[in-house]
Amino acid sequence: MPVNRREREMSLEQELGLRKPIALLPHEALLNIYYTASCLKKRADEFFRPFGLTDVQFNVMMLLEHQSGAEEGLSQAKLSDMMLVNRANTTALIDRMEKAGLVVRTPDASDRRYNIVKLTAQGKKLLAEVEPLYAKEVKKIIAVLKEAEQKRFIEALERIRTKLPPPVKRGLRQ
Repeated sequence: MPVNRREREMSLEQELGLRKPIALLPHEALLNIYYTASCLKKRADEFFRPFGLTDVQFNVMMLLEHQSGAEEGLSQAKLSDMMLVNRANTTALIDRMEKAGLVVRTPDASDRRYNIVKLTAQGKKLLAEVEPLYAKEVKKIIAVLKEAEQKRFIEALERIRTKLPPPVKRGLRQ
C-alpha cells in the first residue's frame, strides 16, 4: 500500500515549524524550491570548506576547465554572464582566486580592455582533487530521485523558467 508523502518525509511546514499549513499550493512549491536551494547552499559550504574553496569559486574553476577551449580561458565578462552575477562581483571573485594562486588574468590580445582568465597549475591540481569528490557527493544527494525523476525535475524547472523574465546579460562581448 502506498504511503502518503507526508507520512514518509517531513513536510516543509514541519521543517520550518509553521503553525498552519501553507494554503496556496504554488506558494508551497516555490517555498520548497527556495528552502531546498538554501539547504543545498549550506551543504556546498560544508563540502568545499576543507578545500579552502567556496561553491562559487568551484563553479568558476569548472567553467574554466570545461567551457573554454584548449588553453584559451574565458573572459571575465563571459564568466560573469555564465554565472549570472554582475561584473563587479566577478572582478572581486577573480581577484581573490588570483591571490590564492588558482587563476591568472591576462589582457585579451585582440582587445586589451578585457581580461582572459585561466586556471593555473595549482588551480588545475585542486580541481582534479575536488571534482571527483564533488561528483560523488552530488550523485549521493540526487540518488533519492531515479534517473527518470531527475529528468522530469529538470524539465519542470525549465518550464518554470519560461514564465520568468530572462536574466539580464551585461555587455555584448563574450
